[in-house]
Order: sequence, then structure tokens, then C-alpha cells
Amino acid sequence: MAASSASKWVYLVCISLVLCIELTQCIVTYDKKSLIFNGQRRILFSGSIHYPRSTPQMWEDLIQKAKDGGLDVIDTYVFWNVHEPSPGIYNFEGRYDLVHFVKLVHKAGMYMHLRIGPFVCAEWNFGGFPVWLKYVPGISFRTDNEPFKMAMQKFTTKIVEMIKDEMLFESQGGPIILSQIENEYGADTKAYGAAGHAYMTWAAKMAVGLDTGVPWVMCKQDDAPDPILNTCHGFYCDYFSPNNKETKPTMWTEAWTGWFSDFGGPLPHRPVQDLAFAVARFIQKGGSFTNYYMYHGGTNFGRTAGGPFITTSYDYDAPIDEYGLVRQPKYDHLKELHKAIKLCEGAIVSADPAFFSLGSYEQAHVFSSTTGGCAAFLANYHINSSATVRFRNNHYDLPPWSISILPDCKNVAFNTAQVGSKTSVVSWLPTNVNKLDWQTFSEDVSSVDSDSKMTVFGLLDQLSVTRDASDYLWYSTSLVIDPSELHADSVPTITVQSEGHALHVFMNNELVGSAFGNQENRKIRFTGKANLRAGMNKIQLLSVAVGLQNNGPRFELSKTGVLGPVVLHGVGDDSRDITHQKWSYQIGLKGESKNLASPTGMSSVEWTELSLSGQIHRPLTWYKAYFNAPEGEEPLAIDMNSMGKGQVWINGESIGRYWTINAKGSCSDCNYAGTFRPVKCQTQCGEPTQRWYHIPRSWLKPTQNLMVVFEEIGGDASAISIMRRSLR
Repeated sequence: MAASSASKWVYLVCISLVLCIELTQCIVTYDKKSLIFNGQRRILFSGSIHYPRSTPQMWEDLIQKAKDGGLDVIDTYVFWNVHEPSPGIYNFEGRYDLVHFVKLVHKAGMYMHLRIGPFVCAEWNFGGFPVWLKYVPGISFRTDNEPFKMAMQKFTTKIVEMIKDEMLFESQGGPIILSQIENEYGADTKAYGAAGHAYMTWAAKMAVGLDTGVPWVMCKQDDAPDPILNTCHGFYCDYFSPNNKETKPTMWTEAWTGWFSDFGGPLPHRPVQDLAFAVARFIQKGGSFTNYYMYHGGTNFGRTAGGPFITTSYDYDAPIDEYGLVRQPKYDHLKELHKAIKLCEGAIVSADPAFFSLGSYEQAHVFSSTTGGCAAFLANYHINSSATVRFRNNHYDLPPWSISILPDCKNVAFNTAQVGSKTSVVSWLPTNVNKLDWQTFSEDVSSVDSDSKMTVFGLLDQLSVTRDASDYLWYSTSLVIDPSELHADSVPTITVQSEGHALHVFMNNELVGSAFGNQENRKIRFTGKANLRAGMNKIQLLSVAVGLQNNGPRFELSKTGVLGPVVLHGVGDDSRDITHQKWSYQIGLKGESKNLASPTGMSSVEWTELSLSGQIHRPLTWYKAYFNAPEGEEPLAIDMNSMGKGQVWINGESIGRYWTINAKGSCSDCNYAGTFRPVKCQTQCGEPTQRWYHIPRSWLKPTQNLMVVFEEIGGDASAISIMRRSLR
């Protein structure tokens, strides 16, 4: 019995020691130099990969490519609106399976930064907030407002508890080393005044109280209270210092690898030489954590794109492209940068940099540790001229706008401007999917007002009616015109003022014209001929949203849709303002109510063979066709160049919005040197901003795949094809 008790005691001591060791390894702390793991300071590279912007079948490969590219951490937002589409109704399935994504990061041996927010911005619809939140009585977003704070705390707690239950925080042995509360709130704080500061302080205290065992971050929040870590976002962050230089590390949680694109705008491109230069500048000033936003941008499937006017592609010119292929030379050049900086890690985390001027535009930052380690960063800030500098009795050639990294203060391991990899060349290769047998179904404009379920005097904000159940809202009214009010020598016109984002105007069931907003001017003013006749006339306005606003102070108050005035000109002796008369409202399209995009709903209407319908370039038309999955493993995309504007589905899954509007802007030769801004290195001018739309192969069956297209303004569906994306 005594021997047995002794054995049990030894066993319990051993278990306790093992748990103690595991717990020690799981503690994440920090000091002014860096994050600290098990007593060891670390230089960390991270990359943003948003789980809803790719498919679960892509996740493991994306994560592995990030690791192979020299990253230590995967970063993602948590998207409230997809996880709680209705109050208290949660969705963590498929692309929204956050836990599965985190576990794959853990499986790959990487860390994670979980940015709970729950405001995300991210060019995501409504900034990641569910639209129902806007209609909670008495609510005001992101300020010292009890209804908002209650809802925000409930969701944040839900996520934290779910992650804790799965033992995924690093304090539990999981991969999550950082969590973020709020997001880029610093600039907005001023707009809310004292209430903004009170809210920010409350959010910080609330987050810390959730006891995750890992540090919390607030980005772009200079007054973040201890122990919250404030961090930097931007194209460059070498100017940044935390609000407590003696206790907090210098962290860059969004190093922008490129920029987002909007329909009608050019495609931004950030040269990797400048991106590497920016990262080296940050590290030489004592930075220790860099997250690339984005490392893989992915796709805004469905109606998740915000903005408004953000494209379905969220490629972002990232090191891994929208389709999951590595983009060269960006991927390899950054990989070599990471290797060189990791060689300097011991010196960087052990010493503060010493600054030396080497010339008018040239300088050195040198880390010399007490243990003898030495690392140097030699910089040339001149935009046009190379320089030869003397450092420690050696000469070094520095290209313009570049930094050479010397892990031993002698030998150059890497220069930010000297790229060894060739540029990827994209090829779109044909598949067997072309010249499909299309069938069509057209929306019946004449029945819009008869199907309406709401009639009121005056014009209503679109979102207040649709609650974002659809991009589309019909505004319908009618009026009687006396024969004496029509003039033989002139044609009446109609003017419609809309808050955006697109508008199609019908008079007596015929399309008389359309108008579109853009990123610079979201509001629309339409003026066109009013095909009025003596007697009863119908006016039908189809307002179209192209994503909801996703940032800015009080962005939840932004308006969409037709708010007027709506005025007829040339009727009688004067203009007639019909803004305040009785209007009927219908949410969405008949095809949406019939669920035509779904394999189970398409049989609810009569379809017509396209070859017999003569309906090429007809507006408000649905198309469907079947196809077999293309052979091979290359990523796939739909070529929509022959179409206008609308949405597309594959086997009931929404690819997203398409719009083949040509890009307007300034596209010219690109020099990597000099301060980068999104307008500096643009491409695609005069061509559609987005022509190809990603089809995940995991959405396909071997045969009989259903493609459904809804076209708003008119197109030629017979020219739609599926292409393979190849990089060489």
C-alpha cells in the first residue's frame, strides 16, 4: 500500500512537471523589443489569409505556402455578419468554419493572430457588421452606446469561449498568440469625442477581462490603454513607435502588399522592391512583428464585397494570388528577405539600433549585442541614383531606394532592390466549357407593382426596406397624364436623384436608361426621355446596391437607393415633382424569389432556348446552362467579357457580382523607387476592371454542373466560357 501510494505520488509529480513545462511554453509575453515565447524574444513574420475568401479545400495549401514563404503567423479577421446572419442564429459551417481554419494553422506548426474586432473594415460588406444590428432600437455603432456595447460584447465573448472550448489559445497549447479588439478606430475616435474615448477604453477593458492568456492588440490606436498593444497599419511604418516605448514592442499589423480594386478603376500593383524596402526600414528601426495584408487576398464570394463598388476579386496583388498560385517575384523575394532578417534575429532582439550617416541619402542602422552578435542595415534613400558607401572599412554598392542586410555586419545577404526571381506570366487557357446550350427567363417588369407588398407616400432608403436581403429594390408609381399636357414639338424628360449605387429606369415597362455611380461619386443623377402617353403611365425604378459602406464614423447612417427628387420635365406648363406621391416597393427580383440560382428552384419557371428567344443583350434576363467539369487541376474562372453587369452562380453557390465596366485612370510605366501610393503603379486602363471570376474546383461535380447568370443591362451569354489559369 505504501509502495503503491509512493508510485502514485511520483506519477502525479511527473504529470505536474509536464503540465508546468507545457504551460511555460504556452505563455506569450512581451517587452519593448518583441513578443516573448518561453523566455525567448522573436522576430515574427505574419500574413493575412481570410478564411471566407477562399474555400476549406484551399486552406491547407494556402497555409503551407505561407509557411514555405518564411511566415511564422497567419492573421485573420473574424466576420460577424457571416457568423450571426440573424440575432442569435450562428453559422460556422463551410467557408465560415473558423475553428477548422485555426486548427489547420496549428497543424502546420504556425501561430495565429485572431482579429476578433468585431468591426473589420476589410472592404467587406457593412464592415463585417450584420445589417440587423443597425435596426436594434437606440443603437449607435462604435461609440459609448449600451445597445451596441451589449451586442459587441456578446459576439466577442461567443468567439472567445468557442476558441477556449477548442483549446486554441496559446495559453492552452493552441496556435493563437494575439487577439485584436476593435480595428483602426483611432481616426474615428475624434469624430465621437469623449464618447469615442470612453467606448475605446471600455472595449479594451472588456477584452482583457475575457482572460484569453494572450496579449490583445488595438491597431492604429495611439491611446490604447495598458496592457493593450497599439500597432501600425500602412504602406510604411518605420515612423511608428508604440505609446509606451519602454514596455511595448513595435508591431506592424498591416503592411499593405498592394491595394484593393473597385469596379471601373484600374488594378493597383505594388512592386516587391518597394515592399521589401518598407519592411527592412521597419526592422532596422527596431520593429519585430510584420503582418502582410494581404498574403492571400482571395475572392469576395456572394455579396460579401463592400465599399461600395469593391470587385469580386480581392487579389490585392498579394504574394499568393486570388486563385492560390504564388505570384513571382513577390513571393520568392519576400521569402529571401525573411531568411536574411532571421539571420539577424539574435542581434536585433538583443540591442537597440545605432544610427550612422553614410552620406546625404545613405545611412546605417547597426545592432551590436553584448554576446558579440552584429547585424547592419545599409540604406540608400535616393530615388534615382545608386551609391557606394564605406562601412567598417568595406565598400558596398547600394541601388536606389534600397537596403542591404548584413547579418554579420560584413557580408551582404540580401538587397531589397535586387530581385532574383522572374515575373509570373499569367495565361488563360481554354477548356471544353464554351458555346453552352443556354436557356433564358426574363423578369416581367409589368408585374412589379402588382407583386408589391409595401406602399407608402414618398421615397424610402433602400437598406431600410431590403435589410440587405437583395441588391435590388423596385420603386414603382403611376400617374395620369392629360392629353393637353403632352406637346407635339417636345419630348418630356425624367430626372431621378439617387444615393446609389446603380439605377435602371423603366417607363411603361420599357427601359429608358441606366445610370451608375462609382468610387469617387456614389450618388447618381439620371436624366432621360420619359415615354409618357395620354392616360395612365407607370414609372418603375430598379435601384441596385453594389456592396454596403464598410468604414468611416457613423457609416451605418449612410444612405442607398432613390431618395429623390424624381421630377418630370416638359409635362404641361411646368415640371412635376412626383417624389412625395404614393410609391410601391418590391424587394428583389422574381428570379430571386423563385430561387432560380438553385438546382432545386430553377424548375419553378418556364425557360426558353436562347437560340429561339432572340434575347441577346436583353436586360433583366436569367440564363442557365449545364457543363461538365474541365479536366486537370489548374484553377478555373468564368470569362464574362461578353456580359454587362449582374451575378453568377455555380451549382447554387454564388461566385459573386460581375461587372465588365472598363477601368478609367492613369496607367503608365512603373518605377519601384519612391514613395508608393495606390495610383502610382496601375494597370488595366481601358479594359474591364475584372473580366475573370474564380470558380473553386471544389464546387464542381464531374458532370451536369449548373451555371446560372443574371444579367442586368444586356449581354451575349453565348460567348461565356470557362478558362484555366496558368502561371509560368
